[in-house]
Amino acid sequence: MTKVIQTGKDIVRVSTDWLGRELSFEVNRVGFRTTSTVVVRYGDTVVLGMVNSGNVNPNLDYFPLSIDYEEKYYAAGKISSSRFIKREGKPSDEAVLVGRLIDRPIRPLFPKGYRNECQVVTTVLSMDPAFRPDAVAMLAASAALMISGVPFDGPIAGLRIGINGQGDFQAFMSRDELEHNKLDLFVAGKDGKVMMVEAGANEVSEDAIADAFEWALEQIKPALDLQIQLKDAIQPVQQEYELVVPNADIQAKVGDYLSDKLTADLRMPYPQRNPLVEQIKQDMLDHFAANYDDDDWAEIQGEYLDAFDMALHKNVRQGIIDDGVRPDGRQLTEIRPLTSEVHVLPRVHGSSLFTRGLTQAMNIVTLAPLSYAQLVDTMEVTDGERRYMHHYNAPGYTVGEIKRLGAPGRREIGHGYLAERALSPMLPSPEEFPYAIRSVTEIMSQNGSTSMAATCSSCLALMDAGVPLKRPVSGVAMGLMIDGDRHYILTDLADQEDFAGDMDFKCTGTTEGITALQMDMKVHGLPVDILRDALKQAKQGRAKILDHMLQTLPAPRPELSPYAPRIEKLMVAQDKIGTIIGKGGETINKITSETGVEVNIDESGLVTFASNDAEKMKQAVDWVKSLIEEPEPGKIYRGTVVGLKDFGAFVNILPGVDGMLHVSKISNRHINNPADVLSVGQQINVKLTLIDDKGRLSLTMLGVDQDDGATAK
Repeated sequence: MTKVIQTGKDIVRVSTDWLGRELSFEVNRVGFRTTSTVVVRYGDTVVLGMVNSGNVNPNLDYFPLSIDYEEKYYAAGKISSSRFIKREGKPSDEAVLVGRLIDRPIRPLFPKGYRNECQVVTTVLSMDPAFRPDAVAMLAASAALMISGVPFDGPIAGLRIGINGQGDFQAFMSRDELEHNKLDLFVAGKDGKVMMVEAGANEVSEDAIADAFEWALEQIKPALDLQIQLKDAIQPVQQEYELVVPNADIQAKVGDYLSDKLTADLRMPYPQRNPLVEQIKQDMLDHFAANYDDDDWAEIQGEYLDAFDMALHKNVRQGIIDDGVRPDGRQLTEIRPLTSEVHVLPRVHGSSLFTRGLTQAMNIVTLAPLSYAQLVDTMEVTDGERRYMHHYNAPGYTVGEIKRLGAPGRREIGHGYLAERALSPMLPSPEEFPYAIRSVTEIMSQNGSTSMAATCSSCLALMDAGVPLKRPVSGVAMGLMIDGDRHYILTDLADQEDFAGDMDFKCTGTTEGITALQMDMKVHGLPVDILRDALKQAKQGRAKILDHMLQTLPAPRPELSPYAPRIEKLMVAQDKIGTIIGKGGETINKITSETGVEVNIDESGLVTFASNDAEKMKQAVDWVKSLIEEPEPGKIYRGTVVGLKDFGAFVNILPGVDGMLHVSKISNRHINNPADVLSVGQQINVKLTLIDDKGRLSLTMLGVDQDDGATAK
């Protein structure tokens, strides 16, 4: 039962039972100078949610909202494994992705035209290792906004969901359970509607995904109710603000001017449409600029541009809702023209170029030994590795803009991660294909759905590189227009439809099911039945794109690029790992230095050899085999004499394995002293005749041919 407890003059705490653990929000214990601060505790996970709200920045023509997620190593009882840097610095990719996860369902819940500066920071102070803290951090952000007084139409809550061994949905699974799960789905919602979805899956059906949406919406209700009770207990003072809304007179003038220009005649493919729209915009600016002097026009021009964008978006929506025709003349389920090719770059290991309308992605795949896998060290992960890495780049020139080049931003990291999740379930295991794989998408042109172009081009490049995918993967972006009780789902979303629409929904998968999802709403949530329809329509779109891809390259190439390293693998017993490595790495380093072959061994006993020289590769493999070989009675060995006694010689036949060659077994003729015919360091052929119950080896030279005539006959 939920309760409100006054534990001090100003401290307020509310709590409830949620999915088997106590969930609590506490206010006024810390963070006295912020607009609002909430400490959220769930199990042993504690997250600080902080909001600071300011005034309108007159230099910004957008809503300056920033939402960040802060990892703290101390929360997990860790010190960074970096040898040189122990302090938290730049957010890890994982922290950036969680920040985006929280941002996406929150941003649409502010009123259009709200321009006050707003910062939201969630900081993990304590982390229960039994589950990931992202859902708790989302609650911290939402609860802090609810009591800040800003015009936030919350609350929201989210859950990360998997499928347990009984086939039921389950929240708050451990990271290890999710990594080996058929489904890793995060759903955020409010008022029984979905606000945001992100998922990685191993070919899960559309109906199962939609059922998971419904399950999540039901389970988050207690967390939503608790935030409302917290707000009622705090009674925050509502912020005074003014919305920056379009000038009604300017909007009317622009609408009248464009009434006979934004017509059905503009419904043509984007390569022809976009220049015409730009010309209409410029003509409009020139028309109205004549009514102002230069200084006044410089100040008010932005309002005319905003009015033009609003009129264009309205025109796009009307065409779809009234006529069922999209801006470029396509039907609702029609995909833009597709072209693709592979092996576009001669020296790389795999490459492709995928074009859909004006959106174009080039992908390059590089293969390397498993030792090149990326080490992952975060608050949640210790000594983890990423064997498959997808990186996405989209510089300003891809949209015709002049921008300074720099490090990838949150969008680039998010798009790359989505494409990475899309392909990961279809990769062969390290035992089947012992390579680290880096896939880089270089966006060449943007006009909507670049993350899905990255997915398709990545799949083609992987197949071009000879990576034996279980099944090929395609992806499509879906859009949505809502008009009252009617909804219109768009396949293969383009820029102008995205800007004017109500949803951006990306779906990837194979012929057998979904592998990744990312869904964002521009409205205040959508019912599951609409999303179920969108999933089914996306399946049809994915199938059409996949058919095109398979016409370009029907299957992974049977051979690797001649420029890719050749890798052989050998599985050894775990108790032999130390023998191969040697003291301080002496043995394995010697193999590498003398053969030039890169040799790596993991804790499972998988030994990999990487080289483009077949002879050197065989030498290294044989060397390792000799290190782990067990002596076999009846087998002839090329041994080295390592000691001489009156009664015989000690002969090394395998690394660390010596046997006794009795004087009577050296020759058929009588020998008084083994030193008469043998010397230390001499190589001879011997047969292993016996291993006694104490592990001692008996050797003989009798009847064994010697290439150098060493046998005394």
